[in-house]
Order: sequence, then C-alpha cells, then structure tokens
Amino acid sequence: MGLYLNPGNEAFRQAVTDDIYIDKTKMIALINQKLNRSRVKYVCVSRPRRFGKSMAADMLAAYYGRGCDSGDLFRGRKIEKEESFPVHLNQHNVIRLDIQRFLFDESHLDIFIDKIQEAVIRELETEYGGSFIKDQYGLPGVLGQIYAHTKKGFIFIIDEWDCVFRFAKERQEIQKAYLDFLRGLFKGAEYVELAYMTGILPVKKYGEHSAINIFKEFSMLNPGPFAEYFGFTEEEVKRLCGRFGVDYEKTREWYDGYLAGDFQIYNPQAVTELMDSGAFRSYWTGTETYEALKIYIDMNFDGLKESVIAMLSGVRCEIDPSTCQNDMTTFRSRDDVLTLLLHLGYLSFDEKTSEVFIPNQEIAREFMRSVKAGGWDGLIRALERSEELLQKTWALDEEAVALGVAAIHNETASILKYNNENSLTCTILMAYYSAKAYYMNPLLELPTGRGFADVVYLPRRDIDRPALVVELKWNQSAEGAIAQIKDRQYTEWLEGYTGKILLVGINYDEKKGHFCVIEEYKKHK
Repeated sequence: MGLYLNPGNEAFRQAVTDDIYIDKTKMIALINQKLNRSRVKYVCVSRPRRFGKSMAADMLAAYYGRGCDSGDLFRGRKIEKEESFPVHLNQHNVIRLDIQRFLFDESHLDIFIDKIQEAVIRELETEYGGSFIKDQYGLPGVLGQIYAHTKKGFIFIIDEWDCVFRFAKERQEIQKAYLDFLRGLFKGAEYVELAYMTGILPVKKYGEHSAINIFKEFSMLNPGPFAEYFGFTEEEVKRLCGRFGVDYEKTREWYDGYLAGDFQIYNPQAVTELMDSGAFRSYWTGTETYEALKIYIDMNFDGLKESVIAMLSGVRCEIDPSTCQNDMTTFRSRDDVLTLLLHLGYLSFDEKTSEVFIPNQEIAREFMRSVKAGGWDGLIRALERSEELLQKTWALDEEAVALGVAAIHNETASILKYNNENSLTCTILMAYYSAKAYYMNPLLELPTGRGFADVVYLPRRDIDRPALVVELKWNQSAEGAIAQIKDRQYTEWLEGYTGKILLVGINYDEKKGHFCVIEEYKKHK
C-alpha cells in the first residue's frame, strides 16, 4: 500500500466506526456499472463543501483497491446485497489523489503538476519498476507502458479536483496547464478502467463547451442517479433525530432545503454537529465564510441585488445556468453569479422550474451576515421597519403603510434602481420581510382569475392572520390597483381559503410619492 497507489482502507474504516455513520455504500453498485465502459467510465460529481464527497472517495478506494481486505468494512452494508459486490472487492489498482494536498501554499501552483506525477511514479516504481522507463511523457507515458506490459488498468479517484480554480483564480495559464494534464492523463487511455473526480465546481467551460468533454457530470444542477448519495435524505435525518432526541421539524427548518432530483437533502456536517451538540446554529462558518459570499452578492450586475433581496424574503428566482463558465472569476450576468452560489452551496436549485432559492435558516443567516458587512445598511434598516409596517397593514392604516414604504424606498435608494414596478415589488418584499414569521413564502405573480396578482401572502397553518393580496402600480393610482384586483378576480384563487383577506393597493407617483389603499375583501355569500 502507498499514499497514492492502493492507499488502503483506514480512512473509510474511521468513517464507518463513527457513532454517526449513514450507509451510502449502494452507490458502489452504480459505479460498478460504469467500469471499463468507454462511454460512461469518466464521472465527475460536484457538490458544495460538507456534503460527503471525500468520504465517498475513501469508500470507493477501500472497496476497489488491491493490497487490503475491506470485506469486514462492508459486511451488513447495503452494497453487500448487490450481485456485483464480490466481483470487484479489492480487485483493482487504485490511484487516489487529493489535489489539495499538493496545493496547500500559493508557491506550489507552478510545481504541483510535476509533484503529482513524481509522487505517483515513485510508488509505481516499487511495484512495476521493471515495466517502464521514465520519459518526457510523464505519468501518462508510464501508465501506458505498464498497461502494455501487464494488461492491468487503473481506477483513478481524484478528490478536490477543482481546487486549482479556487486557489489560482487569476492564473489562467495554470488552469489551462492543469486541464491539459488531466486531458492527457485520461482521454483515449486504455489503462483507464474508471476516472472518478469530485469537487465543488463542475468541469471548467470555455464558452458553451466543457474543457474535458469526456466526463459525464453530476452537479447540483443535474444530480442524476447520485442524488441520494451526497448529503443526508429526509428519512436518514428523521432516524438520527429520533435516535438523538432532536426536534425534527426544527432541524428541517434549519438545515433542509437542498433539492437533488426527487430528494430533499440536508447538509450532513451541520446535521452531525447538531446531533453532537444539540445546538441549532450555523455551522457554515469555517468552511465557506460569509466574506466569500459578500464578494459575489456585491457584484454590479443588473438584477443581482434585487434577486438577493427577493430570496431573503422567501422568493425563488429563475436563472439560466448554461452560461456559467464554472470558475470563480468569469461572470457576465446575474445568472452566472447565482449559478456559482448554487455550486458553492449558498443556494438550492429546482430542476423542474430552473429556479434558485435560499434553502434554509442556516444559509439565510449567512446571507444576512454578508449583507450587514457589505454596505447594505439601508436594507438592514428597511428590514428592521418591517414588523411595524406589517402591523399597520393588518390595522388597515393606509397612511402609515404608505409612509413606511416610502421610508424603505429612501433607505435602499443606493442599493436598488427605483424605476418600474419590478423595483417596487422588491421594495414591498423588504417591507414585508417580517411576514415570514406568519406567512408561507410570498407568491409572485400568482395566476388568478383573468390576470396575475403581484404578491400574495398566505398565512402559515394555525396562524390567525389575514391573507394579503398586493397589487402595485407605477404613476397610476392605489385605488386603481384595488379596482384591478376586483375586476380581474384575483381573489378567485383564494376561494377555498376561509380566513380574512386584505386587498392592498400601492402606487408610486414619481412626483408625489407613495400612496396606499387597504380593504378587507367581502366574500360573496
């Protein structure tokens, strides 16, 4: 056994003997189906930090690697029932690399590719020294010679594959050299039985095309059959909560919200920390700091700040993720930034609607920390006004609501461009930020009757508060907004709702300011 060639099973042994271990071994059967199949044997799985990527890599190395006996580690696990389990158990040469081990200092950027090759070749010499001669082709040349002499291939398991793009953000020549190295190592190589890479970012793109197009990618955008194997599922978390006596509903509010295919996925490190400590708080700090988030949400792209405000209020934002170049510096639009935040774990993604949203309370707190540190002072003051403005709405105090919305507009003028109904919608979401304590997430442009209501707030179950149907106008009239709600039958969608409904019309007149009309909806008997 070596550090890189057939590294053994000690890392996985430590994982399975931990008092909190979730069995993800059935993933091995999925990987077994890809071995030595040229079309599918190149796999790249990307997930945020803390989602179990390294543990999965350790599991695969323990299962496939020659030079150790891992049978006892998999005894009683889900994979043991699979037909392919005994076929590949400890039967393959494994080269296991953690790229970050070669890049723990900036000075390593210019030498790390050579150091990777030297380290692996040094271990290959111990076992296959008579099968190759070192030449100018480096590691690919050595592996090719070994395969020609022995007909023995290799499984490559590469963790933190993308750390180069995070450490060398501005070093395009280093990134290109690294991609060229990987391409030369894998593309068309007979010695490759499987190449499994994992990291935070998907494979780098240049324009519309992947820089290494042989890899099948499974990311936060398209998790595919790997959806349930990274992060904890609802059922897994329920069992842990029962075992440790932790409130499941509160756990769900704090750490759930990541969508992966048909699965609701929890952040595994946060859940594990919660089970150990019993404390509901953010465990994000120390992995991806709020300073990193602040850099991205402060970028000057049209609609970015509005989207952040909307998502803080519980709204989802539709994006086109196809233009993101999967690095940390190439951004051309709001959607590119939000797609990166998705890969970093700050947002969740709904494949069916192509919408991103803040997944849970833990991440919402990180956004708020970033906003407070990022010169968004007007937003913080606006949110602090929110509870009072909500109370005034329930009391049908039209003048106070108009003054409150005007104050929020003035306080956020440096953040938002205030020039149409969309920006007015953003102001209303800030104004009613406190509504999340009483209402479900706001519904924007809810299809009702013969049109769309701008914003609708529906009370949470067992919360005695009126539903709010809000219509916004620009240089028209608040009375006209109320008339439109009635004329276009916006309340028809709420016919099954038995509680009180308030109709809220708000108009912004560029010369005279904000005006508000509030009426209680009278249902027909």
